Amino acid sequence: MTAPEKPSDESDLAVKPRAKSQRPPMYKVLMLNDDFTPMEFVVHVLERLFHMTHAQAIEIMLTVHRKGVAVVGVFSHEVAETKVAQVMELARRQQHPLQCTMEKE
Repeated sequence: MTAPEKPSDESDLAVKPRAKSQRPPMYKVLMLNDDFTPMEFVVHVLERLFHMTHAQAIEIMLTVHRKGVAVVGVFSHEVAETKVAQVMELARRQQHPLQCTMEKE
């Protein structure tokens, strides 16, 4: 007596491995210190554009002042680009030399 033939299972089928979806790269928004932009203006920018509390904004502003640079947020490329442009535009309109940039995390 021979064993009945097993029905073909799915392992015989050619299955494409699923590509793992990768998270898009994130970007750090950095604020740079200068000797001319008032500290109050930096706090205002952090509160208005980065939605920080007053205490958080003061802490970041002091980090920028003491260390020369601080990360003010981490965002997708498009959001980081927009934040940098908003900071630069606001500083320009107020005639402050405040600099803001972004780099890949």
